Amino acid sequence: MTRKIQAEPYELVFDPKHTALLIIDMQRDFVEPGGFGEALGNDVTLVRTAIEPTKKLLDMARHQGLCVIHTREGHAPHLGDLPPTKAERGRPGPDGGIGSVGPMGRILVRGEKGHDIIPELYPLNDEPVVDKPGKGAFWATDLHLILQNRGIKTLIVCGVTTEVCVTTTVREANDRGYECVVVSDATGSYFPEFHKMSLEMIKAQGGIFGWVTDSSEVIRAFR
Repeated sequence: MTRKIQAEPYELVFDPKHTALLIIDMQRDFVEPGGFGEALGNDVTLVRTAIEPTKKLLDMARHQGLCVIHTREGHAPHLGDLPPTKAERGRPGPDGGIGSVGPMGRILVRGEKGHDIIPELYPLNDEPVVDKPGKGAFWATDLHLILQNRGIKTLIVCGVTTEVCVTTTVREANDRGYECVVVSDATGSYFPEFHKMSLEMIKAQGGIFGWVTDSSEVIRAFR
């Protein structure tokens, strides 16, 4: 049975049986004080605004029996999957950067405290967690296989940051034939103007990459 989400540029018709909630990179390193995001000089309060709307969507999805998938950006402890170009960029200081030791362990390294998902949105045992070495959630991961095996056609997308990992994943998903609706208040950026323009780009030209809505409209569609 199909439902409708009021969105821009027009309403999205979807089937809950073929829909997943995709929560991107809600990790301690990005949204908590003392993490990589703050070490780069960012104000994490700007991305923490996405936590509560995402929590409401996560509770709704679990209640409705929707497929829920989480992603984490990070690297193996040996850093063999870390391109030198990525390692050189985004250094908070001469001794900092990915793999260096921060307040929550080695920055963006799998298995460390900072790499893990925040307690407010922690995955259940049956919710897949996709570990990705890049910005997009499809590159060098099994996300596409997971979605295909579960018959997913529509993605409700939340997470951080809007202009980096969220939009990269939405563009990858669009090229693979998925319909994506990005939830404006359940996504966030350290730069409000980047957040705004990223959402504008997604819904431009008749929804060239997907739809944009807010968490209240998604929840309303399931009532």
